[in-house]
Amino acid sequence: MSYNQRQHEGVSIIELSGEIDLSQSPIARQQILGVIESGQDLLVDMAAVSYIDSSGVASLVEGYQAARKNQRQFALVAVSNSAMSVLSLARLDQVFPIYASVDAYFQQDD
Repeated sequence: MSYNQRQHEGVSIIELSGEIDLSQSPIARQQILGVIESGQDLLVDMAAVSYIDSSGVASLVEGYQAARKNQRQFALVAVSNSAMSVLSLARLDQVFPIYASVDAYFQQDD
């Protein structure tokens, strides 16, 4: 797994790529919680995620819960088909705010 963090219109975006499994999920978790704890809204771009297991999903859930607790926005964007199948199986596609793209997230208020 690799990641890139950037800002767009005052929102942090973490772009995850590759496999988010037991060995890599602590890195994803650290990055996600770091953004939330710094008081920023967060989009997790999952377009390049080729695989995610339950530990990776747990990192997303923990980030989502931390964001809600801290009254911050948290959403997934551009979720790959392989990641979406895991989220759908766990019915988390009905829990997480999910947008087709970063632009779609910012156009929601228009």
